[in-house]
Amino acid sequence: MQSEPKIPKKIWQARQRIRPFIQKSPLIPSTILSNLTNKKVYFKLETANAIGAFKLRGAANKILSLSKEEQSKGVTTFSTGNHGLAVSYVAKVLGLKAVVCVSNRVPQEKIDALAQFGAELEITGDRQDDAGERCRELKRQYGMTIVPPFDDQEVIAGQGTIGLELLDDLPQVDHCVIPLSGGGLLAGIGAALKSADPDVRISGVSIKGASAMSESLKKGYPVDVAETDTNADSLLGGIGAHNQYTLKMVREVMDDLHLLTEPEIRRGMSHMVFKEQVMAEGAAAVGAAALLEEKLEQPGESIVLIVSGKNGDISTLREEHDQPLEDKKGACL
Repeated sequence: MQSEPKIPKKIWQARQRIRPFIQKSPLIPSTILSNLTNKKVYFKLETANAIGAFKLRGAANKILSLSKEEQSKGVTTFSTGNHGLAVSYVAKVLGLKAVVCVSNRVPQEKIDALAQFGAELEITGDRQDDAGERCRELKRQYGMTIVPPFDDQEVIAGQGTIGLELLDDLPQVDHCVIPLSGGGLLAGIGAALKSADPDVRISGVSIKGASAMSESLKKGYPVDVAETDTNADSLLGGIGAHNQYTLKMVREVMDDLHLLTEPEIRRGMSHMVFKEQVMAEGAAAVGAAALLEEKLEQPGESIVLIVSGKNGDISTLREEHDQPLEDKKGACL
């Protein structure tokens, strides 16, 4: 492994800056998936932090990087839920005004969760991009700082601190499987891990037919993709027409991308909740789904699945849980 200075400086700075808000998230082995695959499989439980999702890292780093004058004018963001929770939480702790803009597709349980942190909530349009436009209006009108969900250097660096923790706890990691939407999580973790060891494999996982990042990578520029109803709603949304960072970074650090159907995502959720006893929303379960569906290429010996959040609705899984979960050979897990 190469020396620490090779890892992007901003990620190291973020680690120091967000210490008051973040405790190292647990890295736990999955005996079930390890036995099934004959590999060493681990879960990185970002579900354990104060808002139950990784987004707290990027939001905290961005807001704490602002000047006092910028903080005094308040912050705003557009979010499918978890990023809004993160911005609301940090703003409440720091005593700042926060306005969270969301689309009509955000689940009610996430709307209810946002309310507990005291942020003003504005619901607009049917897409995350509509909520983003409302944020830009607030910036023009009141001078509020937009805290982007992903396409921002400080946000990316905050998410990258997960990679530093993995290097602390599992320096032999050779494959990391990461949920992919706007790309901030994958770009940050990928930059940290690849800078330490270029041979670490980075796999992204997203929704078949609804991945803006996947289509944008094919075209080489940001592409708008229609959103759909999905169990992995946190993976919806565009990457921004004027994407500056994540498209380029994801292209550079990601080795392969796997797109899952809704039945596959549901199977991953069911496995996490009922077999692993780990609360995971749909977007957080896609790594397990990819592994169960045998989609990963060159899986390596030590595989880390990033379990990104737990703030989703699992009530629809109960009927599915009544059916035995089987592997490809038909043997009950």
